[in-house]
Amino acid sequence: MTVGLGLVAIGALTLAGCAEGGDSGGGSASGGTEGATVRISGGITGTEADALNQSFEQFTADTGIKVVYTGDKGFEGNIVTKVSGGDAPDIAIVPQPGLLKTLVGTGEVKPGTDAVSKNVDEYWDAGWKSYGTFDDTFYAAPMLANLKGYVWYSPAKFKEWGVEVPKTFDELMTLTQTIAEKSGGPSWCAGFASEAASGWPGTDWIEDMVLRQSGADVYDKWVANEVKFTDPEIKEAFDAVGKILLDPNYVNAGFGDVQSINSVAFADVAAKVADGTCPMTHQASFLSANFLTVKNAAGETPTIAPDGDVYAFILPGVKEGELAVEGGGEFVAAFSDDEAVQKVTEFMSTPEFADARVKLGGVVSANKGADPSLASSEFLQEAMKVLQDPSTTLRFDASDLMPATVGSGSFWKGMVSWIDGTPTDTVLSDIQAGYDN
Repeated sequence: MTVGLGLVAIGALTLAGCAEGGDSGGGSASGGTEGATVRISGGITGTEADALNQSFEQFTADTGIKVVYTGDKGFEGNIVTKVSGGDAPDIAIVPQPGLLKTLVGTGEVKPGTDAVSKNVDEYWDAGWKSYGTFDDTFYAAPMLANLKGYVWYSPAKFKEWGVEVPKTFDELMTLTQTIAEKSGGPSWCAGFASEAASGWPGTDWIEDMVLRQSGADVYDKWVANEVKFTDPEIKEAFDAVGKILLDPNYVNAGFGDVQSINSVAFADVAAKVADGTCPMTHQASFLSANFLTVKNAAGETPTIAPDGDVYAFILPGVKEGELAVEGGGEFVAAFSDDEAVQKVTEFMSTPEFADARVKLGGVVSANKGADPSLASSEFLQEAMKVLQDPSTTLRFDASDLMPATVGSGSFWKGMVSWIDGTPTDTVLSDIQAGYDN
C-alpha cells in the first residue's frame, strides 16, 4: 500500500485523568495497574460506542485494568478547549490528523511509547505512522479505518435493468444515463447534511476525483497547498462531479431536486438504496452500518452481498484497472503517561485489539496483522483486504489533513454553497481563501 503525505467531547466525564475512587490517572494508589481505570473520550456514539467498550473485555480480564469509553457527538468542537483547560481524558480517539496536530500543539499529548511505535512499524504502512507524527516525534497510533469512494447500489435493480458494474469513470457516466432512462427517474441520491457540520460528504466526492483524474502526486501537493483550489486540476474534479450532482436528471432520487442534497442527512441515503428508491449513492465503507437499521422493499433488514439487496463497488478511475482509493481513520492520543494508560494504548495498537473490535461488526482495520475474515460481512472483508494490500495506492482524506480553517471550514461550506448554485469559480476562490483565515 502506498500512503501519501501527509473519524468526544468529554461530556459527563469526571475530571479527566481521575480514576474511580479518586486515584490519579490510569494508575492505582499503589502505583500499579491492578484495579486502575483508564478513561477514553471520542466522537463514536451509540451501538458503535457499546462495541468499542466491549472490545476491552478480554484486556480487562487479563490485566485488571478497567477501560471506560464515553462518546459525545460534540467532540471535534470541544476537545481542544477541554485539553487546554486542564480537563483532558486519559486517552482521546481523534478522527482527523489536522485536529491531532492542534492537540499536539497544546503540549498535553504524550509521545507514543516505544512499544506502541514498534507495533505501528510492524503492522501498518509507514504512511499511517506519519499522520500521527509531528516535528519528527511520534504521538498517536492509528486505530480503525474506513475506505471511502464506494458506490452503493442494488444488485437486483442492476440485473432488472440489464446493467453491470462500470470499470471506468466514463462507463459510470454511461451507466448513470442508462439508469435514468430505464428507471424514469434520477440515478443517484446524495446527502450532505450532518449533525457535526454539513458539506463533508461532498468533499469526499472531490477528493476521489482529484486522486483518480490527476494522480497521487497532485493530490499530495493539493493537501500541502502547493496545488491551489483555484488550479485547473481541482476545477476539473469539480466539473466531473458536477456532471452528476448538479444535474437534476441524475439527482436526488427519493428526496427531491439538486438543492435537496444539502437538507438530506448523509446516513439517510441508506434507506433509499435499501428499498430500491435510489439506484446509486456515493459513500464510505462505514455506510454498511446504516443498512443494519433500515428495511428493504419487503420490510426486512437488507442483505449486503453481490446478489443481495445492496452492495458496493469502488468508484472507478479514468483508466481500467487503476486502484487509487481514499481512506480515513482514528488516532489514539494519550494525555497521561501512567503505566495503565500506556498498557491501553499499546493494546489498541495490536492485531488483538483490531480483531476484538472488527469481529463485533460494522468496522474494518488497516492493521496488517488483523484477520479480515472476522469482518461482519463479505463487503467489509473485501474492504479490509484492500486496505491491507501493499499494491493499493491509498491517500488519507484530504480535508482531514488540511488546516481546520479549510478542511472542516471553507471546504465543507464551499460544497454546500456549490450545491446551492454558487458558480464553481467563486466556490473555489472562497475555499482557497480559508487559508488566509
